[in-house]
Amino acid sequence: MTITEKILARHAGKDSVSPGELIEVNIDLALANDITAPLAIRVFDELGTGKVFDREKIALVPDHFVPNKDIPSAEQAKIMKDFARRHKIKHYFEAGEAGIEHVILPEKGIVIPGDLVIGADSHTCTYGALGAFSTGMGSTDLGVSMATGKTWLKVPSAIKVVYEGRLRPWVGGKDLILYTIGLLGVEGAVYMTLEFTGETIRNLSMAQRLTMANMAVEAGAKNGIVEPDEITRAYVDGRSQREGVFLTSDPDAGYERVIHVDVAQFGPQVALPHSPDNVRSVSEIDEVKVDQVFIGSCTNGRMEDLREAVKVLAGHTVARDTRLIVIPGSPHIYKTAIDEGIIQTMLDVGAVIGPPCCGPCLGGHMGILAKGEKAISTSNRNFIGRMGHAKSAVYLANPAIAAASAILGRIGAPEEI
Repeated sequence: MTITEKILARHAGKDSVSPGELIEVNIDLALANDITAPLAIRVFDELGTGKVFDREKIALVPDHFVPNKDIPSAEQAKIMKDFARRHKIKHYFEAGEAGIEHVILPEKGIVIPGDLVIGADSHTCTYGALGAFSTGMGSTDLGVSMATGKTWLKVPSAIKVVYEGRLRPWVGGKDLILYTIGLLGVEGAVYMTLEFTGETIRNLSMAQRLTMANMAVEAGAKNGIVEPDEITRAYVDGRSQREGVFLTSDPDAGYERVIHVDVAQFGPQVALPHSPDNVRSVSEIDEVKVDQVFIGSCTNGRMEDLREAVKVLAGHTVARDTRLIVIPGSPHIYKTAIDEGIIQTMLDVGAVIGPPCCGPCLGGHMGILAKGEKAISTSNRNFIGRMGHAKSAVYLANPAIAAASAILGRIGAPEEI
């Protein structure tokens, strides 16, 4: 079996499972945010069970429209807050300790290797970087799971992507996953597992792995996953009181496809409007002036991302007609960035620093694009209207490319400055 099949079998109480099989599984964590939780809560209340299956296995994180941007968003957040208080939900986070859900849950050790996590957010697949099975689903299903502690799944078939070679300068996890989505297309892995492996992956930091797993869904995947190893162990040690289950795929596991990628063959990647699979090397892009640069999100709002960006930004000034928005993914990251002088440097170059939340990623809060504006973003989606007006345009890139573009006022690479 693959690592995904092993995790699913364990949670279904079965010796083995195979692709296409329908199974009922016990869950380790059910996750929702300020947009998706209210509907899940309504479904939960309609079931009439009166109590959640386990108050320590539910996570509620207000992160999309917080601090509350208007009255409707305040009402949404209050529904979740009241539910969390009523049921004494352990993992409920408010402003001051809350951040982006997919950043703070690994950071706080709430997800560990071998877990099965479901979330009413498509980027729940992020936790596959820890060697967990994690996937997004609708709020209705999540509401039922909050009452029962179970859900049903179809076992996905798998695509193994083997990355070999040495990364070129300024290339990281964001470029690897963009390149892969470019190969597969946005429907190339529908309801499949994307298993990331190879020498390159084994040498990647946890932050880079989290970025890759986060965007597995952009190829249509049910989940993305990396086999847990010593890098994983070093990351989770001290974060959780639970022991992780470190599983690997069998040598004779079955895959739908095996793709080999030589990472030395490409440089930093950029996804052009209006799809994450419309990918080119940054060196191939003609002059594109940008009105806004966003560094943050559940894809690239971690400490490592801010450090990479500030390497490029230090000593320069944001271009006159370009605005740079930087949002740390969690309060811990924000504090660390202050301690390291990163926030000061970013303020000095002309950036706007936002509180830990999703910000402009989904076009809902703090950084909306106007008609005709163009942005380059470290987030995960660039569909029409994703970050604002339907006639705006979003380009996706890693933090170094985003930072360089903020200085140049157009899409460009660090080498140019």
